[in-house]
Amino acid sequence: MSKRREARERLRRRRELAKSRKLQAKTEAFSATKASEPRDKLNAAAVTNKKEVARERQAEIDALELEVAELGRLSAPSQETTAEIERIRRAVEELKHDFYTHLGAWQRLLLARHPQRPYTDDYIRILFENFSEIHGDRNFSDDPALITGMATFHGKPVMIVGNQKGRDTKQRLARNFGQAKPEGYRKALRAMELAAKFRRPILVFVDTQGAYPGVDAEERGQAEAIAFNLREMSRLPVPIIVTITGEGGSGGALAIAVGDRVYMLENSVYSVISPEGCASIMWRDPSKAELAAEALKITAPDLLEMKLIDEIVPEPEGGAHNDHQAAAKLLEPVLARSLGELSQLAPERLIEQRYQKFRHMGQFFA
Repeated sequence: MSKRREARERLRRRRELAKSRKLQAKTEAFSATKASEPRDKLNAAAVTNKKEVARERQAEIDALELEVAELGRLSAPSQETTAEIERIRRAVEELKHDFYTHLGAWQRLLLARHPQRPYTDDYIRILFENFSEIHGDRNFSDDPALITGMATFHGKPVMIVGNQKGRDTKQRLARNFGQAKPEGYRKALRAMELAAKFRRPILVFVDTQGAYPGVDAEERGQAEAIAFNLREMSRLPVPIIVTITGEGGSGGALAIAVGDRVYMLENSVYSVISPEGCASIMWRDPSKAELAAEALKITAPDLLEMKLIDEIVPEPEGGAHNDHQAAAKLLEPVLARSLGELSQLAPERLIEQRYQKFRHMGQFFA
């Protein structure tokens, strides 16, 4: 009798222990779920709040500019009114400078995608002379999404490679929105090898969402063309200077961006994937693109801090799209300085430095 009672007691204790463990597991799972939900909601709320603050500040700046213009139109020209208008105008300029200095990742991405942003042909027209374009990859066809050609910069012969998106719908369709196909990357490499043969430095301007993902591009070896460019660019015995002028998207950008110096314009972005693509993969929700943009660390200050780029090139107030001439002139001394420094190095030294530069990227993850 006592043994049966002991057995029932042991069974009761085991059932209670199992029940308590099950309840504890449910409680921990529930707590983990609740703990993760607020983080996502908190991040989303933070992004939404930043967006609202940016919109309010932009509206405030626009209203002040309208008031300054109206005041200047209505006021009688006198020394006192002129001084007052100038004081208000300076205050507005300070607000604008502060606003554009502290833009979030999503706002900078929108500036990088601005349709009036200067493209490769604009930089060629403003900064270079005697440009002679090179067409075709000598294998399949010419790819208008990439511009390649010889030119002179400050009297020195150089080779230019750059993406070209196009201004209007007709141009964008013709240029495939700046998304290169395999023949584009092979054309770029052909031009670079020609530059290496004649000891010409290579200047690269990157502005693309990424390599073209169509079936025809895959059939002709898109991945192989990108991989081949990465390897061969790392071996070229001439200076390579890369500037991210707008979007630097994924392997399509990196395929022409293996350089001795990598610069980014102030409002450009450089990422392994677009925020929309990241949001679709991570959250199954493209509407979370703004949250993804913050998490991806795609802006120039973030990348400079991680030592993935060498320098940030300033832009005119409000973005490069406001003044192409000023944007090019801000970039010009940076390119000239880099060319002067790199041209003094022996080819073997250039290649070794380039290898070490990319070899040491991302060491903080190790």
